Amino acid sequence: MKKLDTICVQGGYKPKSGEPRVVPIVQSTTYYYEKAGEMADLFDLKSEGYFYTRLANPTVDAFEKKLAELDGGVLGIATASGMSATLLAILNIAGAGDNLVVSRAIYGGSYNLFSVTLPKYGIECRFFDPDDCAEDIEKLVDDKTKVIFAETIANPTIVVLDFEKLANIAKKHKVLFMVDNTLVTPVLCRPLDFGANVVIYSSSKYLDGHAVALGGCIIDGGNFDFKSTNRYEEFLRPDESYHGLVYADLGKTAFGVKCRVQMMRDLGAIMSPENAFLTNLGMETLALRMERHCQNAKKVAEFLSNHPKVEWVLHPSLTDNKYHALANKYMPNGQGGMMSFGVKGGCEKASKFMEGLEMIAIVTHVADSRSCVLHPASTTHRQLSSADLEAIGIKDNLVRLSVGIENSDDIIDDLKRALDRV
Repeated sequence: MKKLDTICVQGGYKPKSGEPRVVPIVQSTTYYYEKAGEMADLFDLKSEGYFYTRLANPTVDAFEKKLAELDGGVLGIATASGMSATLLAILNIAGAGDNLVVSRAIYGGSYNLFSVTLPKYGIECRFFDPDDCAEDIEKLVDDKTKVIFAETIANPTIVVLDFEKLANIAKKHKVLFMVDNTLVTPVLCRPLDFGANVVIYSSSKYLDGHAVALGGCIIDGGNFDFKSTNRYEEFLRPDESYHGLVYADLGKTAFGVKCRVQMMRDLGAIMSPENAFLTNLGMETLALRMERHCQNAKKVAEFLSNHPKVEWVLHPSLTDNKYHALANKYMPNGQGGMMSFGVKGGCEKASKFMEGLEMIAIVTHVADSRSCVLHPASTTHRQLSSADLEAIGIKDNLVRLSVGIENSDDIIDDLKRALDRV
């Protein structure tokens, strides 16, 4: 197996003699074939190829294969955004009358999807605190549970996932274990190595790394046996909308193939070829960037933890962080560049601090090359009630800081100047 940093550069695409060295942008909706039988074989999954870009495209395919290789999965399905990746992955296995067991410590948009939108379509979401004991979480699982969902590092509360605890519950009950790995990337942690079955990404973050390409991706781990349980009936009976195909018969690729030929076919949330090209290009430096993000974040976290105007700091690199040991277990080479901290004086002081920054920008984004901040309670998570905010640990003085790859001294100087003005 190639090393991860090599896969970042050369994975997913190998040109033939005379073909472009760099993955080209194939900006075409359709593909030409000389014989009708060739097209029929594609629709019947008897051969590989492309017939309509809503389902597959050569540029998108190269990105999917690279990320799947990085994660150790069997295939990837690139989507229009991270939210569409989460939605398609869930709808691929759950419908009206089913339920999901979900960590409460997740991104605000995902929380809203699980708590508000999916219940409108009959899918119940049962939330747990990631620090709950295994016995309490297990009580939420019943014969209608279709997935256990969590984030490797939660946005913005920086809770580190205990993979072993949730993987054991999922295996015991033969439930799919799905993990959003956006804030870590496979360079720092591969969830499939720790018991996850499906991995989700918002590729708009570290994978792209430059905040230029919207997208998401679903990675099928190929490690769930749908024939071992009656929990997922749609995988066991013929799909009359796709030539009577029984997805469980596909073995390792069952989840991914169903997601593409059924969910992507009907919902159409495919990644554009240009965004796949840009993301693929960004991923060539992913390993290098993640190393710098982690180095900078460690220095910044130490600075903030010693500043008199900072009440608390959340980053697993700090030795007194409650998740420090867990992070070293699952992410020994670094825990990413995102952290949260509390400015003394509440919301007003937090806002004044952010407005005093000069280099670090206030933007609704994280995990790109530029450092940025946000006040989640009034922006990304403002749709949540005060009770919900309290339940997931978002305080009114919480500032989310995404540490970029600039010189760490310049980042710290900007933070110091802004804090001095508070």
